Amino acid sequence: MGVFTSFNGLLLLGIAVTTAMFVYKYQEISSSAPIPDLKHDQYWGPGKAAEYKENAAIKKFDISAKPELIEALTKKLSEPLVLPEPLEGVGFQYGFNSKYLSEVIKYWRDSYLPKWNERETFLKQFPHYETQIQGLRIHYIHVKPKATEGKKVVPLLLIHGWPGSVREFYRIIPLLTNPNPKSDYVFEVIAPSLPGYGWSQAASKVNFGPAQMSIVLRNLMLRVGHEKFLIQGGDWGSILGSSISALTPQNVLGYHSNLCNTNHVVALVLKFARSWFPSFFITEENRAFFKTLGKDLLFIMEESGYMHIQATKPDTIGTALQQNPVGLAAYILEKFSTWTNVEYRQLADGGLTKRFTMDELLDNIMIYYTTNSITTSQRLYSEGFNKAQLSLKMDYVHVKPPTGCARFYHDLLHATDTELGTRFKNIIHSTYHSNGGHFAAMELPQILYDDFIQFVDKVFAKSATHNT
Repeated sequence: MGVFTSFNGLLLLGIAVTTAMFVYKYQEISSSAPIPDLKHDQYWGPGKAAEYKENAAIKKFDISAKPELIEALTKKLSEPLVLPEPLEGVGFQYGFNSKYLSEVIKYWRDSYLPKWNERETFLKQFPHYETQIQGLRIHYIHVKPKATEGKKVVPLLLIHGWPGSVREFYRIIPLLTNPNPKSDYVFEVIAPSLPGYGWSQAASKVNFGPAQMSIVLRNLMLRVGHEKFLIQGGDWGSILGSSISALTPQNVLGYHSNLCNTNHVVALVLKFARSWFPSFFITEENRAFFKTLGKDLLFIMEESGYMHIQATKPDTIGTALQQNPVGLAAYILEKFSTWTNVEYRQLADGGLTKRFTMDELLDNIMIYYTTNSITTSQRLYSEGFNKAQLSLKMDYVHVKPPTGCARFYHDLLHATDTELGTRFKNIIHSTYHSNGGHFAAMELPQILYDDFIQFVDKVFAKSATHNT
């Protein structure tokens, strides 16, 4: 009996110790990691920082491409196109369909480039500027609303991703900067080309990852005169926006994303549990947004090859695409097919013009081509997943500003509010849209705009309540 009692005592002690360790560990991982101590004036340009003196001037920027570059591109696109025949009955399942690629190249050469002056004028419709920040020449679009009577003007940082550019925002900028009778707010839009993308200079130093890039973007907002501002972004814009919100919450009025996600370990556990017991975590209404674990893994295996090579050897794939317009078009446009709707893989034309015009797709390609920026854009993947960046534990630094998450059905991934709550501590807006994919601002600008102003109304309503 004494042995049995002792055994029970030891068992209870073991359970108590295990429970205490679990509670302690949970509290440890559920608490916010410290905000990384990053230099807000770190030099990322070429050469020695000691020889650098920042020029804080803001200048108008001319995005014109040199005529000889357009002439050379026309010649390249006129070269014989020798492509293998696609497999019988195959659309985009193996990548870009070669028959349709021939049609795209023909349109690019014979229809798009002859009207390049018109397309360039279109791209110039918004004011373009440049300024120097931390050794880098940063390009940005800056649009101020003209009619503001009876409206509150709020600064908004719009952040694009890969393989997009500021071209993604040309449909939504007019909605944001023109008064809407249904909203009390109108927005002053600042939309930068990410460093290394398009017209913005790339970093010359290693370890320029998302955390460091987010500081550059925050410093841009300070440069144009805004201490506090809203943020909207998807893809890398989502990661950069959440990083700004985590690193400098004092500057962020609210953060809205059409690709909310976190890799917090508790969120990953919840995702695993959600896959097995969906009814405990997802309403029946929204269940279709979330794949089972097996389908998630299959989708990742099928669609993340680009990420692996860009995260490990960005300069190798970049060299294959640099000054190679046919390869560049196939590589980028394939993402605008699959990431808009994975079912478009079944179509011979990838469904590319179901949601976009060929002109706007080629506008985006031209930004990469004329600026020679495909390699430098892809380096963000390598810098974003290296040991130096992961050691910052940004997924464990809590995001405290008001957060809004808009989910578009066909986007690459989705997370529940419970999963997101492991990092985002102030989710005030959460929506599900039965249509749309990864490039929401370009595909469904009105729906994204409506979602965004609903979020903004909640941000300022909460702020007013807090101040009373």
